[in-house]
Amino acid sequence: MGGRAGSRRRLSDCEGAYSRPRSREGQPLPRDPPDSGLGRWLGPREDARGALVHRRVGWGSCSLLLALPGEETAPEPRSPLLDRQGALWRNVMGFWLLGLCNNFSYVVMLSAAHDILSHQRASGNQSHVNPDPPLTPHNSSSRFDCNSVSTAAVLLADILPTLVIKLLAPLGLHLLPYSPRVLVSGICAAGSFLLVAFSHSVGTSLCGVVLASISSGLGEVTFLSLTAFYPRAVISWWSSGTGGAGLLGALSYLGLTQAGLSPQHTLLSMLGVPALLLASYFCLLTPPAPQDPGGEEEAETSARQPLMGSEAPESKPESRSNLSLPERWTVFKGLLPYIVPLVVVYFAEYFINQGLFELLFFRNTSLSHAQQYRWYQMLYQAGVFVSRSSLRCCHIRFTWVLALLQCLNLAFLLVDVWLSFLPSIYLVFLVVLYEGLLGGAAYVNTFHQIALETSDEHREFAMAAACISDTFGISLSGLLALPLHDFLCNLP
Repeated sequence: MGGRAGSRRRLSDCEGAYSRPRSREGQPLPRDPPDSGLGRWLGPREDARGALVHRRVGWGSCSLLLALPGEETAPEPRSPLLDRQGALWRNVMGFWLLGLCNNFSYVVMLSAAHDILSHQRASGNQSHVNPDPPLTPHNSSSRFDCNSVSTAAVLLADILPTLVIKLLAPLGLHLLPYSPRVLVSGICAAGSFLLVAFSHSVGTSLCGVVLASISSGLGEVTFLSLTAFYPRAVISWWSSGTGGAGLLGALSYLGLTQAGLSPQHTLLSMLGVPALLLASYFCLLTPPAPQDPGGEEEAETSARQPLMGSEAPESKPESRSNLSLPERWTVFKGLLPYIVPLVVVYFAEYFINQGLFELLFFRNTSLSHAQQYRWYQMLYQAGVFVSRSSLRCCHIRFTWVLALLQCLNLAFLLVDVWLSFLPSIYLVFLVVLYEGLLGGAAYVNTFHQIALETSDEHREFAMAAACISDTFGISLSGLLALPLHDFLCNLP
């Protein structure tokens, strides 16, 4: 035993000593013998993509290698299945966190819109701000309790820079690598919280809102394009994360201000979110595969592919969109059946949110006007989160149905603002929750259908181009909500 240096024995935990079977002539049998009841070692094989996969089957397959004296043991190789599952979970969680952090500052600014426009600070102490400041009515004879400026002004500051970014993105943003884009997005998000927290005027606060818009718009274009390099499963996780941003952003602002924290301290407490965005991209995501797999079922198979830039495995992906302008126009025209319904959905829901929420004021409740506005925003975002997380349970192919239902919501609440026929704020709460469900469902199903029906070479551009639809609808609603606010607030 000691005279054969470098030899080793294979011991089975079920059968004691086990040696490789030999033929009658004393020669070792091949490594894939018929099943002897101890399980079979099937050895390495190459899969369709050329990756080595080690297979061991049977109840006796849990073998143990024992080294003889003076021999070093080789480490047991990590299971490829565990590697694939680990990479998949890192990527889906990474995209969920990216969706959460990317939309967080945008949502918080909309939730703080009422406080920004009623910007009144305690003299001599910038850290103590009345969380429910009294309003300065636009028209004291009006039956509405109005700010001098509509909250649609905050919406426009929060969305117009995003619109510009998304309009220009399909033309040349792909020339800029992903990593610098993510860095700019994170820095702008942090700057928005700081600028609004320490501002002394509405104008300065609106500049902070513009920074939040740049962060959100640049991040959305970047991360939706990035999904083209990963399994399609990450799209539903990204959408769920953006819905989570709405719920967590609105709920955290509502909860912290309700607890007595000033809006300034509330905003400063959220500075960890941009840092989490950068950590999720640079530390959590794995380098992507060179092409997007055909579906969630192929995610594990695709994980065996060599990573992009295997010579430099730590590198992040670069854009691969080299389409000509005529090709881009052709792809864009094919996206119109998805873009138009999403524009209508977002126009209707943000016309409600920033044009009507402020006017849906109930005096027969213990909630102040500012608190009612925050509750509307939180319930809307709760509905968005639930529906954006529902793709695994429910697929909706005909998103124009959602657009029609959202327009009916707008008409219903507009009539209530005019006639005030709803007796209780809790009925409005239900309608607002339903509004969020429709909006979130339209978003996630639109991008899911685009991912399914576009080719690999067009998917990166298609994702970047389609994300303009929600921004265009929101911008249009903000422009129309401003004159509506002035008209209604001048009514006796």
